[in-house]
Amino acid sequence: MIKIIANWYNRYFSDSQVIILNALLLLGFIFIYLFGDMLVSVFVAVLIAYLLDGFVPVLQRLRIPRNVAVVIIFLLFIAVFLTLMIVLLPIMYRQTVEFFQELPGMLAKGQEELTHLPERYPQYVSQEHVTRFFAYIETHIQDLGQYVLSLSVSSVRGIIELLIYLILVPFLVFFFLKDKDLILQWFASLLPEERNLAARVWDEMNVQIANYLRGKGWEIIIVWVVSYGVFSFMGLRFTMLLSLFTGLSVLLPYVGATLMTFPIALVAFFQWGLDVHFVYILIAYGILQALDGNVLAPLLLAEVVNIHPIAVIIAILLFGGLWGFWGLLFAIPLATLVHAVYKAWRSSLANAVPHGAADKYQTLAESCSDDKRNG
Repeated sequence: MIKIIANWYNRYFSDSQVIILNALLLLGFIFIYLFGDMLVSVFVAVLIAYLLDGFVPVLQRLRIPRNVAVVIIFLLFIAVFLTLMIVLLPIMYRQTVEFFQELPGMLAKGQEELTHLPERYPQYVSQEHVTRFFAYIETHIQDLGQYVLSLSVSSVRGIIELLIYLILVPFLVFFFLKDKDLILQWFASLLPEERNLAARVWDEMNVQIANYLRGKGWEIIIVWVVSYGVFSFMGLRFTMLLSLFTGLSVLLPYVGATLMTFPIALVAFFQWGLDVHFVYILIAYGILQALDGNVLAPLLLAEVVNIHPIAVIIAILLFGGLWGFWGLLFAIPLATLVHAVYKAWRSSLANAVPHGAADKYQTLAESCSDDKRNG
């Protein structure tokens, strides 16, 4: 048994490049797991700088120096951010407050409608099923109320942290953009010299993550704008709130679209009841998600490595359980990282000398040498 394990290890992990790559990944995982909560502002700044850095070469092609291009891109980012904060934040806050104020009424109306289901469909729904359902909903509403109360108690601390982030993150973004090459050179100086495999994985991941983040950014904006237009045209309430979260739901493939069905259906049901407008809203939302999943996402993310839906769901569950919101946000890039590491590892094995072949080559070389001497 020990010999089998030793042969397996020598076959797949004897390459020093593979060992270095695995060690770097393990150290990065441990670092993020231990210090991720304390460095959230740094990670957010890195993400924003990574997205903005794609616009810098566009200005450089116009013969604008890099430092000047960085300043222009950064000022445009600040202008867009302040505009969204001034225009969008008050609307979102007002609609969020109204939604939670009217949520008890929505649930009460839903309860009234559901109590008639055993009378209308006794063969499918019983009174016991309805009672259990309402007990389940009431329990979760109480948990939600306690959570909101805990947020209100810690609101002062949250406001202070938000102000710190609003000052610190733009500051970090600017210097990440300005000194990108210096920072990357410093990180490279800390790595071992034998890092060809790690460098190959990094080059592939750099392209994949850039395509993914920029593609997802455009997908969020397009879905947000289109869903806002559809909901406004159909007269659905809380349009800005629901359309924004519909756009953000594309960050969770397969899961986000399902989760957003419930608040949209709840608001439509409270507004119109089991009317034809309720059906129209659900049909429109279904068409929107179908177009996003089958047309828009493949168009924007065509250069990103295709990952099986089962692998996507597993990545969402795994990384979301480890790192919460940020794990959900980066589940697909992390799954792509695992895929890239696997591809590089298999390529390294394919290019390496097969196990046991080296001894055969050595024996053959010695035999040829003896023949030359004898000849």
